[in-house]
Amino acid sequence: MLTKTAFQGKVTKTNQLFIPFVVAGDPSPEMTIEYALRLQGQGADILELGVPYSDPLADGPTIQRAAKRALKAGMSLRKAIELVPEMRKQGVEIPVVIFTYYNPVLQIGHDAFFDLLEANGVEGVLIPDLPFEESEEVRNLADEKAIEFISLVAPNSEERIKQIAEQAKGFLYCVSTLGVTGERNEMNAEALNFIKEVKAYSPVPVAVGFGISNYEHVKLVNDHADGVIIGSKIIRVIESGLEKVESDAKEEALQDFSKEIKQLMNG
Repeated sequence: MLTKTAFQGKVTKTNQLFIPFVVAGDPSPEMTIEYALRLQGQGADILELGVPYSDPLADGPTIQRAAKRALKAGMSLRKAIELVPEMRKQGVEIPVVIFTYYNPVLQIGHDAFFDLLEANGVEGVLIPDLPFEESEEVRNLADEKAIEFISLVAPNSEERIKQIAEQAKGFLYCVSTLGVTGERNEMNAEALNFIKEVKAYSPVPVAVGFGISNYEHVKLVNDHADGVIIGSKIIRVIESGLEKVESDAKEEALQDFSKEIKQLMNG
């Protein structure tokens, strides 16, 4: 019998998953932990912890601004990973997935990267710009460390959809639309058909991201998939509280944040 990974042991649901994305260090490491605790308090099942990167290919302007703030605060791949034990100390119990581009991983080295993930209790990793066909070594290392390597599938994956989906671990990140991240006003029928196809092949929950920005989107996605991934909208809420954070009204900013997330997820 296969031993459960720490990720699998901590995720108790297989549908209506709430997977928020925040950028490590935005606007500070301390506030990242506070926002993570608030998201957990609003029902988050898994946290995607983004590593700020200077050339974020898939990120829209909102996440680019967050990455810029985090880089200014001195955040790096190593520091983002080392933030996870601090999150644990302060009460974050849900699985943390490190979301990083491939170049910083390459600079550290595959073995050192996975040693770092293991040493800091990270349960999952997602590398959006690493093509599936080139990911075998990384996926094998993840398996050796019992860390879930989260796959990403997009509408332009075409004949690769089945191949990617069947080998998915943890959850499958289903990109609802082509282009960069960012809030959108609607989801079209093509996106819903794509989700249906992905679900037919995936042995793990299918969570949909890119463009989910209100309760109507959340409800629509939960009717067709197993969970929602929300990034840009959450970062916009963080941005709206920056002045309060900077003027030492952090508690008020956090209360506003919780209220906004509650409305986003529950209407």
